[in-house]
Amino acid sequence: MALKPLNNIWIRRQQCPCGDWKCYIRLEEDESTITKSEIESTPTPTSQYDTVFTPYVGQIFTTDDEAFEYYSTFARKSGFSIRKARSTESQNLGVYRRDFVCYRSGFNQPRKKANVEHPRERKSVRCGCDGKLYLTKEVVDGVSHWYVSQFSNVHNHELLEDDQVRLLPAYRKIQQSDQERILLLSKAGFPVNRIVKLLELEKGVVSGQLPFIEKDVRNFVRACKKSVQENDAFMTEKRESDTLELLECCKDNNGKAMLLGCVLLQDESCRSFTWALQTFVRFMRGRHPQTILTDIDTGLKDAIGREMPNTNHVVFMSHIVSKLASWFSQTLGSHYEEFRAGFDMLCRAGNVDEFEQQWDLLVTRFGLVPDRHAALLYSCRASWLPCCIREHFVAQTMTSEFNLSIDSFLKRVVDGATCMQLLLEESALQVSAAASLAKQILPRFTYPSLKTCMPMEDHARGILTPYAFSVLQNEMVLSVQYAVAEMANGPFIVHHYKKMEGECCVIWNPENEEIQCSCKEFEHSGILCRHTLRVLTVKNCFHIPEQYFLLRWRQESPHVATENQNGQGIGDDSAQTFHSLTETLLTESMISKDRLDYANQELSLLIDRVRNTAPANCLYQP
Repeated sequence: MALKPLNNIWIRRQQCPCGDWKCYIRLEEDESTITKSEIESTPTPTSQYDTVFTPYVGQIFTTDDEAFEYYSTFARKSGFSIRKARSTESQNLGVYRRDFVCYRSGFNQPRKKANVEHPRERKSVRCGCDGKLYLTKEVVDGVSHWYVSQFSNVHNHELLEDDQVRLLPAYRKIQQSDQERILLLSKAGFPVNRIVKLLELEKGVVSGQLPFIEKDVRNFVRACKKSVQENDAFMTEKRESDTLELLECCKDNNGKAMLLGCVLLQDESCRSFTWALQTFVRFMRGRHPQTILTDIDTGLKDAIGREMPNTNHVVFMSHIVSKLASWFSQTLGSHYEEFRAGFDMLCRAGNVDEFEQQWDLLVTRFGLVPDRHAALLYSCRASWLPCCIREHFVAQTMTSEFNLSIDSFLKRVVDGATCMQLLLEESALQVSAAASLAKQILPRFTYPSLKTCMPMEDHARGILTPYAFSVLQNEMVLSVQYAVAEMANGPFIVHHYKKMEGECCVIWNPENEEIQCSCKEFEHSGILCRHTLRVLTVKNCFHIPEQYFLLRWRQESPHVATENQNGQGIGDDSAQTFHSLTETLLTESMISKDRLDYANQELSLLIDRVRNTAPANCLYQP
């Protein structure tokens, strides 16, 4: 702050009001300055406004907020509070005048009385007080300053003592730490009066000496509860909308990767991974995934084992294979290709015992016993070894095509040239844009033509999505290359006619139409393998059992249209119409809770009426 000349007359002040002990001002008719001894004896204030003087006309401030803070501090020390009144604005200067007045300035305008028998009369605190400070903005050499153009410290009401002025609404502030404590106690069930008493005890102050009163605490708790309720209602509506959008996005996605969320971690440590997994579980409302697929990393392995103990952890084999050269080629030199061939044989081990026996021989042969990468592979063997993960359901995500789709998708979001600042500023936009792009460029799968003329192929084509049918059809085409030998005790031994791979054991139970293969392909991907399809063909099965059409691989309707008693195919048009109606009902019902409750109630009555209706013509035969 500095002194502004007004009509060529300097305002007399005994000390510079900026509070800086090094600063001094000239006095009218006195060209002398403060001596060095006087400066050295001047105490240094501990903060900017520890020493506040009476404002005066010509006092200059850098900003209007600085002036308001100064005037507010002066008002509190004087026994009153202030408020912001009018402001004046122009097209060139913007706001160029600010009026600050005493909180009792002016008079309340009469309000329109409510149409009640005994309206409550509220006494106004405003009494026309003339206490005020007016600011005007001036621009000199392109720099804006605010100076006091009018000031009056004349009040027509009693000024309050310090123990009373602190109770004015302008000075009753609940600090952030107190807000957190109040919310914690409120959630624990403490009433407001008990919260106030507890805060007084914790702060060691007598009753009534907190910087706020019980009414402030009550209003704060009420406002927080209202905010939480409004936020819960908004989040509920948003979740319902997001759910419908997610279901629409997932419909017949053709086995491609889909982005549901992303996280930016500071480092790849167990602590960071743990936080990310905890956040994911909270987002999923406490539900854990059946299987999680990751890159190989000990920190990630430990975090998943701790946070998701019942989730199957699978490591992409393609990620491991891509790292082998960088891990071992320099160490092994010309022997690397020989090691790679031995590693590929290890991956075809039939069980864990066989793998461990061959592993010991391999690492000893190539001198990799002390190698840290070899130790990492062995410690994570349960997550990547094929014989260990065959029973874990991964839904065709272990294929090379799926890995390529993930890589190409992520490259559309970020690349090597993306800087950290740009990533942080535009990550949400980039992810959203990439998700929208992925949705737009999804390939339009069409059903391939029949290739085997097998009745099972035609049957599956009417049930599965084009993507799932193409995968199953490929297994059917390859199944004709396998020979089947039925054993005396029931199992079937299936092997390739050139014996290019090991034998598989298939168990078929015609009574309940259950079939299992030792290759565990159905458990792994949800699609029957060539071995089981070959056995079904040998046993003259013309339809694949219903339980081997997983819901995720089916078309929109999970029901299969069959022939009626007259042999006529019915259900295609009816099922499509029925599905369209139910889809519309779901969409309309999810708009609000009232609609959903009404739909549930009416559907329960409808189901009861349908069950009580005698079937004249059965649509489906057992």
